[in-house]
Amino acid sequence: MLTIATWNINSVRLRQGLVARLLSEEAPDILCLQECKSPVEKLPLDAFAPLGYGHVVARGQKGYNGVAILSRVPIEDAGHRHFVGREDARHVAARLPDGTLLHNFYIPAGGDVPDRTVNEKFGHKLDFLTELRDWFRGEPPVRSILVGDLNIAPREDDVWSHKQLLKVVSHTPIEVEHLNAMQEAGGWVDVTRTDIPEGQLYSWWSYRSPDWDTADKGRRLDHVWASPDLAAAAGGSRILRQTRGWDQPSDHAPVFASFDL
Repeated sequence: MLTIATWNINSVRLRQGLVARLLSEEAPDILCLQECKSPVEKLPLDAFAPLGYGHVVARGQKGYNGVAILSRVPIEDAGHRHFVGREDARHVAARLPDGTLLHNFYIPAGGDVPDRTVNEKFGHKLDFLTELRDWFRGEPPVRSILVGDLNIAPREDDVWSHKQLLKVVSHTPIEVEHLNAMQEAGGWVDVTRTDIPEGQLYSWWSYRSPDWDTADKGRRLDHVWASPDLAAAAGGSRILRQTRGWDQPSDHAPVFASFDL
């Protein structure tokens, strides 16, 4: 079994201690990070290599975005793609020893106003998802895993209040429609919800909440998907909620899944 975790770390250099703690305490075989906010050459890899994570594939830029894959097993750089005409560090892929392709994504958040006519960031998000849909429609994934901060909570029980968040970016009907179209284009299977099909489930809690745990106004923005041919090999899903309560935490919690590859 190979265990993969995905975590929007919200600055890997600021929170390298939290990453090291997760690697030490939970020991996933592979950790995919998003929003690293660092050029690749300045990633604090020296803090992770002694823990056994000496294999790294990453893309970065100063202060924004950034994706990295840290692994205890050998991985090969399988490239990246740019979307919507921008060279943002929002995607990187790695080839696992058995040939499985692992995609790590950081999809745009989309700003605050869910209207592309007044909010360019929201239009960028929708166009990003459309390009992903077209890619997967043209090249259906085979023996592939997709993880990352997809910045959309698609199901009613993926948010603390479906009714109150219908007009809030990350849960609007048009975003959910775009995410579902992307998922259906590739036949992707939502591993987390296959394992945990019922009940409220969150991976993100706002910094604005003075008591995030008690208020529990969360959203499930972070996802693990499998191509149809790998779906039956996936299991063991969980969200490590307690990391949100660590000192100087990310506002996201890591999502785990295991694969019998």
